[in-house]
Amino acid sequence: MGRQRILSGVQPTGNLHLGNYFGAIRNWVEIQSQYDNYYCVVDLHAITVPHNPATLAQDTYAIAALYLACGIDLQYSTIFVQSHVSAHSELAWLLNCITPLNWLEDMIQFKEKRIKQGESVGMGLLDYPVLMAADILLYQADKVPVGEDQKQHLELTRDIVDRFNHQFGKGKKVIKSPEPMIRKDGARVMSLTDGTRKMSKSDPSELSRINILDSADEITKKIKKCKTDPIAGLTFDDSERPECHNLLTIYMLLSGKTKDEVTAECGDMRWGDFKKLLTETAINSLQPIQEKYAEVIAEKGYLDEILREGRQKAAEIANQTLEDVKVAMGYSLPM
Repeated sequence: MGRQRILSGVQPTGNLHLGNYFGAIRNWVEIQSQYDNYYCVVDLHAITVPHNPATLAQDTYAIAALYLACGIDLQYSTIFVQSHVSAHSELAWLLNCITPLNWLEDMIQFKEKRIKQGESVGMGLLDYPVLMAADILLYQADKVPVGEDQKQHLELTRDIVDRFNHQFGKGKKVIKSPEPMIRKDGARVMSLTDGTRKMSKSDPSELSRINILDSADEITKKIKKCKTDPIAGLTFDDSERPECHNLLTIYMLLSGKTKDEVTAECGDMRWGDFKKLLTETAINSLQPIQEKYAEVIAEKGYLDEILREGRQKAAEIANQTLEDVKVAMGYSLPM
């Protein structure tokens, strides 16, 4: 029996930050030898909110290069760009036609982002979960690494699978129902400016996040200015001290130490001393990734070849699934 398949991806909207790394990519790297992995840069999702067309292609290349720099190994994993495989858009349309509107209107992320965008909200934002379902189902993924904020979307994907197979499967499972894979530690790295909010690329303040490609000076500035509290001693799991818990968690993840080890080392520290330790650890931890990224991005022909091979491999699987779906729905196929 072959290895189970994993599908996941990141949007090319700005630089990846520690939340993306610890919540997703580092987990991909740690488990990749156990699975057949497909990791895409989801550039179709990037335009569901206002985007900058002048930087979209460049940002897409940057995310693909960061996948490699963070340790995604082509021996176990395939890297490709979502829009390079047209089956993503076509399957999304087919699934749209069997997905009830009220299922999409109930999505928490849509409700939250709709408030922010007001009357300018686009149809793509409402339809985001159906495109995400198409991404996953095209590759008959067994597991999908997701954060807690994406779990509802994966549940919707499973509902779409059940609905499709019931209506068109004739007793067979045309498309596979995926299982979520949620990392416990670091699945929700929080903002440096508000320990109750998730670290996010959409936050207007650059001080809220440490980006993987931040310089030593930028990291130093952000940690120096990050929100703390006036209480003596540092501790995890105090609901009254979300920033303290978050910063200790970030240090734990960057240093590779256990929670008990961090507690013993940092419990009696003053904030000034801890910030110096966190700054040094962050700079040293990110330096190898930054150096590898510089090597990859400097050889554009190398990255082009990887994405070309990735597209060919991904398209072979995706197109077969799309054909199976279309046959089940009654379409005639081109001769």
